[in-house]
Amino acid sequence: MSRATQLLVVTRKELRDAFRDRRAIYSVLLGSLFGPILIGVMLNAIAGRQREVRDLTLPVVGMDHAPALVEWLRQQKGVTVVPGPADPESAVRERREDVVVIIPADYEKKFSASRPVEIRVVSDGSRNTTRPKVQRARSLLQGYASQVAALRLIGRGVSPMVVTPLQLQELEVSSAQQRAAQVLNFIPMFIVLAAFTGGMQIATDSTAGERERGSLEALLVNPAPRAVIVGGKWLAAALSAALSVAITTTLCLLLLRFIPMAELGLRFRLGPAQVGWMVAAVLPVCLLSTSIQLYLSTFARSFKEAQTYMGYLVMVTTAPAVLSSVYPFASQPWMYPMPIVGQHLLAVEVLGGKTPAPWLFAASALMVLTAAMVLVRMTTRNLQSERVIFAR
Repeated sequence: MSRATQLLVVTRKELRDAFRDRRAIYSVLLGSLFGPILIGVMLNAIAGRQREVRDLTLPVVGMDHAPALVEWLRQQKGVTVVPGPADPESAVRERREDVVVIIPADYEKKFSASRPVEIRVVSDGSRNTTRPKVQRARSLLQGYASQVAALRLIGRGVSPMVVTPLQLQELEVSSAQQRAAQVLNFIPMFIVLAAFTGGMQIATDSTAGERERGSLEALLVNPAPRAVIVGGKWLAAALSAALSVAITTTLCLLLLRFIPMAELGLRFRLGPAQVGWMVAAVLPVCLLSTSIQLYLSTFARSFKEAQTYMGYLVMVTTAPAVLSSVYPFASQPWMYPMPIVGQHLLAVEVLGGKTPAPWLFAASALMVLTAAMVLVRMTTRNLQSERVIFAR
């Protein structure tokens, strides 16, 4: 029997044994569904906030003090002015109201004398969900103040342009797809994460789990070379991870069809070619992730200990995506061959409607495959050591 045939036999055996265990099935499904479900919840929550801002109910204390202002607010699209609570600060602090506007009793007197009037906006800055409403309330009041200031200048024979020495004209060079990709840049993170979680169960159970059950020694007694046995386990875990990546990518992109992008101010479109490039960018990670998991699991004395190592590994996996969102950096050619970082950058660029050069995909995949082969070789060497095999 050739080595290739032996490799396929071991791979098929590991897949069959793994998917007999419900934990492996749950691991693939949960790892694949976690990202899409979280993305759907987050984007729908953001869209819901935008709808609330569009239809703003604004409590105002002292409406009788500024009838013209109140009437102007009522004329604004989507704004409903209602009487404010007796104790505005307590109402906002106790979360009965999101924002309250207080008009002072001397409003009319100061307004007639063209003196500044202090209007208070009561809000709670620790509540992220209310910030869009507070910002819109402030922008409405600032808009009214600008209109009144312009009318006062005109009444005095002065052009409002006198107090506007600069006019800013913004020239946006990025496409709508690229701007949408900056908002949706967590999608590649979840796809890369699926590459690590999809094969984790098989990788840890086929090494640390078999050692704990005492079946690893019996498997290694077989005449098949250790490299074939490790390679079969590696390919089985990598195929499971690839399945998880395919499911996560498909669900994420299908989910975007049901997200109200217009309410988020986004225009986003991803065709079959872009989907294919994104999968091509991330699939090599499956080979690297499972090789790392196999290698680390050979040092674990139990399945539980191996799971602890995997938790740290997942944290390292998400670090590049988190850092890129907190500290944005420009993509450089030398970044693409870096494992995980390169795949994340490629996926983000494809998501933004820009297809990188094919050699970048090739270089990224080659570096990942090289690192994976080195780790598989190191795992094979570990399984040739009695100290590792019989460790309990």
